[in-house]
Amino acid sequence: MSTLAAITVLVILIVVHELGHFFAARLQGIHVKRFSIGFGPVLAKYQGTETEYTFCLIPLGGFVGFPDDDPESTIAVDDSNLLRNRPILDRAIVISSGVIANLVFAYFLFIGQTATMGIQNLQPGLMIPQIDNNSAAMVAGIKEGDVILSIDQYLLKEFPAATTLFVEKVKNSIDKPLNLTIKRKDEILDLTVIPNSNKEGRGKIGVGLLPNIESSHAKNLIEIFVYSSKTYLNAFTLTIQGFWQLISHFQENVQQIAGPVKIVEYGASIAQNNFGNLFQFGALISINLAIINILPLPALDGGQLVFLLIEGILGKPLPTKFQESIMQTGLVLLLGLGIFVIIRDTASLTVVQEFVKQIGM
Repeated sequence: MSTLAAITVLVILIVVHELGHFFAARLQGIHVKRFSIGFGPVLAKYQGTETEYTFCLIPLGGFVGFPDDDPESTIAVDDSNLLRNRPILDRAIVISSGVIANLVFAYFLFIGQTATMGIQNLQPGLMIPQIDNNSAAMVAGIKEGDVILSIDQYLLKEFPAATTLFVEKVKNSIDKPLNLTIKRKDEILDLTVIPNSNKEGRGKIGVGLLPNIESSHAKNLIEIFVYSSKTYLNAFTLTIQGFWQLISHFQENVQQIAGPVKIVEYGASIAQNNFGNLFQFGALISINLAIINILPLPALDGGQLVFLLIEGILGKPLPTKFQESIMQTGLVLLLGLGIFVIIRDTASLTVVQEFVKQIGM
């Protein structure tokens, strides 16, 4: 059930993103030919007055299709309500509305988190939501739900300082024992973990890390909105910083890129502890989805906005064939990266590793 819940969250975020594009177009009177969630074989479809709505087998994406380049379209090529015939500002609104929808939706998810889970106060230490199979952490006896209070006599402060210290100690301690003080429910335990080496030659123990949080009920609606706003701003800032860290130190951090399989696994792990945490999980993924889509890369919303910016500077659009070749190349590269990440993340799943062992591979 927790895995299904995590998948549902991802599908909802995709729907929200595509609805942003769809409503931005329809509210401006722009023709929309198709609204699709997912890729691959069509499972269900409905033909509206103008738009065909479809739900496909693989719900890991979606798109809003316009009749502009459809050779079978009966709409005149000079129709003012075709997307390509609209002013740059109108098109920019349509293209950017998916990102805006995800950002707005993330804020309301934080409100839902606060209303159901209460105000979350950061406490010293780090919580372990997930442990990799056959990892150094599992060998050491660390369990999901444990809270790490100290590492090698260094008391951990609140997130994010605690994460920085912990990661740095583990990274520089390959094959060296680290003493951990762990809180497990009402028990305080002392464990020793010996980090392994990852592909980059840095220490790892195979755990996920979350802030250590203590919840209290909000007193009124004003407190819910104020706290949610602060949480949203903090999450957005940290996400931007994380992306900058990834881009500026790509080779060091490339292994941290997670695809839909890993995201679902992580979401399922969170849901097992408390379904209410899916609000926060959804909000964080929604912010990440928005930032990824606004990057100035071909086949993403940000890439299309770059074309509009160039059109505004030159006073005319770039040749259609040139734009299409750039977008198609970008799409192939993104799909290739996506497939690679999905295969890598699937291969690392515990159930897959156990199956491989059983068949003797």
